[in-house]
Amino acid sequence: MEGLLRGLSKLTTRDSSDGADRPEQLLQEVNFDGIIQFIQENKCKNIITMAGAGISTSAGIPDFRSPESGLYHNLAKFNLPRPEAIFEISFFMHKPEPFFTLAKELYPGRFEPTPCHYFVRLLHEKGLLLRHYTQNIDTLERVAGIPGDKIVEAHGTFFTSHCLKCRKEFSLEWMKERIFADVTPHCDAEGCDGLVKPDIVFFGENLPPVFFLRLKEDFPQCDLLIIMGTSLAVQPFASLVNRVPPTTPRLLINMEKVGTDSDSLLSLMGIVSGLDFDSPTKYRDVFWEGTCDDGCRELARRLDWQKELEVLIETENKKLLNDQAPQSDAPAVAQEAAKATEQSDETAETKAEAEGNETEAAKEATGATEAAETKAAAGDNDAAVAKADPTAEAMAAECAKETGEVTLLSKV
Repeated sequence: MEGLLRGLSKLTTRDSSDGADRPEQLLQEVNFDGIIQFIQENKCKNIITMAGAGISTSAGIPDFRSPESGLYHNLAKFNLPRPEAIFEISFFMHKPEPFFTLAKELYPGRFEPTPCHYFVRLLHEKGLLLRHYTQNIDTLERVAGIPGDKIVEAHGTFFTSHCLKCRKEFSLEWMKERIFADVTPHCDAEGCDGLVKPDIVFFGENLPPVFFLRLKEDFPQCDLLIIMGTSLAVQPFASLVNRVPPTTPRLLINMEKVGTDSDSLLSLMGIVSGLDFDSPTKYRDVFWEGTCDDGCRELARRLDWQKELEVLIETENKKLLNDQAPQSDAPAVAQEAAKATEQSDETAETKAEAEGNETEAAKEATGATEAAETKAAAGDNDAAVAKADPTAEAMAAECAKETGEVTLLSKV
């Protein structure tokens, strides 16, 4: 309880009727003009950007929840028990094929960054970006040239993969070759045949250690929070909006208002959480309705950065066209897998012939042993799910103790 109270003390309390206890208002006007003026007057040097799938939709990557076009709407072909199951670790362990089929459609390298990605890079080049927190796993921030140390991929990334048994690391290219060859990736370490999973966070898993490390350092310093293209419907990412100082202005660029629902427990205690765009006592939250690209272009135009942004987009897109990586050798991987299967079949046939004189009782005993080994292997796989990265586990536990917040990826 003491840890929870310490966390709650970081949030703002105010009388919703007259705003008597609200913190100082730093914006001259609580609107888009006020945000522009705040930046122009050099009142912010540590901007944090928070992004969801909406910043990548113009690149051709679907978001998750849009009717008709959203990713969840288009998963019927996988015959899932529920759309979210494709990102549930327990489902993945027993039936990984749907995820890897989807991964082939969404794999990094098939899409180009959007103007929104390049606007974030422009913030970095102007020395204003403290950190970019993203829910996306498409790695487009990296492709756009935002330095890795400026990015927190809260829900993980395809950039690296690990064996769920022995934790051996695999590269983006290694995983790509297998996915595009329609081969379910298994570990190639000696004595291990564990399932290899990209380092993206599934429902029920802890977020990466860097998420917990950075948020404790970054958010107390944040002097402007820009939130773009997210439903703020997944925890603990959604709770980050409450971690900035109580005076820090917050700008939401989105197709609709989100994050306005206060946590019910906090509300009962008289503590305000969530974004406040419409109350008479609003003092720092601004909503810009539209696409993320349009919002970022408008910011650039009003800040007189438009030419810089357009030059950056044009220059980087030309580089991407010239520097496109060669096609992965997917056929070779497929042939390798087929050859391994063929050799395995030949070995099995040879063994069967050699053991042809085996008694029926011995065969039954062998079958029982194999069944036990299979069961044990399945148990090992399930145990691998539970055996999370100990560093992530420890940091998540510390974060939960301090704030009472959710640390596993979960749906609101």
